[in-house]
Amino acid sequence: MLPSGLFRHPRARLALLLGPPMLWLGVAYLGALAALFVTALWTQNGFTGTIERVWTLDSFRTLFTEDVYRTIALRTIGVAVLVTLVDAVVAFPIALYMSKVARPGLQRFLLVAVLMPLWASYLVKAYAWRGMFSEGGLVSSAFEAVGLKSPGYGLTATVVTLAYLWLPYMILPIYAGLERLPNSLLEASADLGARTGHTIRRVVVPVVIPAMVAGSIFTFSLTLGDYIAVRIVGGTNQLLGNVVYDNVGAANNLPFAAAVATIPVVVMLVYLAAVRRTGAMESL
Repeated sequence: MLPSGLFRHPRARLALLLGPPMLWLGVAYLGALAALFVTALWTQNGFTGTIERVWTLDSFRTLFTEDVYRTIALRTIGVAVLVTLVDAVVAFPIALYMSKVARPGLQRFLLVAVLMPLWASYLVKAYAWRGMFSEGGLVSSAFEAVGLKSPGYGLTATVVTLAYLWLPYMILPIYAGLERLPNSLLEASADLGARTGHTIRRVVVPVVIPAMVAGSIFTFSLTLGDYIAVRIVGGTNQLLGNVVYDNVGAANNLPFAAAVATIPVVVMLVYLAAVRRTGAMESL
């Protein structure tokens, strides 16, 4: 048993409180990343298909010299950026209405409505969009009604599906950020004669940007690693997650899969470093 006097020291209480989760983080998360980088330096026997623990950079060399993998990497980053922008544009007016316009009862209803999609299965939502983008589906019918060709399965369907899946992760941070904005600032801006657009640009947006940064971390990183939605609605297109999945499964090429998996990790590290240099993280 621990001595009772130990709990009287603030540092001891802090260590007991944070020690187990930090230990779990170090072992489960950082340990898994270390194993990933080590595996990427191994190789696969081209004849037997077995994994040989021989240090080599062949997997990274293939990754950076083959045009197809560069294309997939750029496509993945582009889709992640586009999904994040779409979510930011859609989430901002929703969060603004929820926090500053809606009555308390309606505000609670809208908050539950935003959270409800998270209660449904990922696959159910993805296959629902597959049905809408299929021939004769809702999206196809809407496009045909105005004389346009339906986009069908492909990058457009992938962006729309992923933007829908991750939208709550953008709405909630923006909503929380706007909740911290005092209504008195909006009233003062109106009293000084500022128009609505000017108030949004000069008062609301500076508060919203750090919240959008927080939401973008979720939408950007989740898109970088996704492979299920791409298989369901992406048609013949591939993202990095699909390459990792295929090499872990059928090809059993774990070293190359680990090398591909390092790209999202490095991209997120660069992104977080860039965000931190802007100072937005300090305002979260």
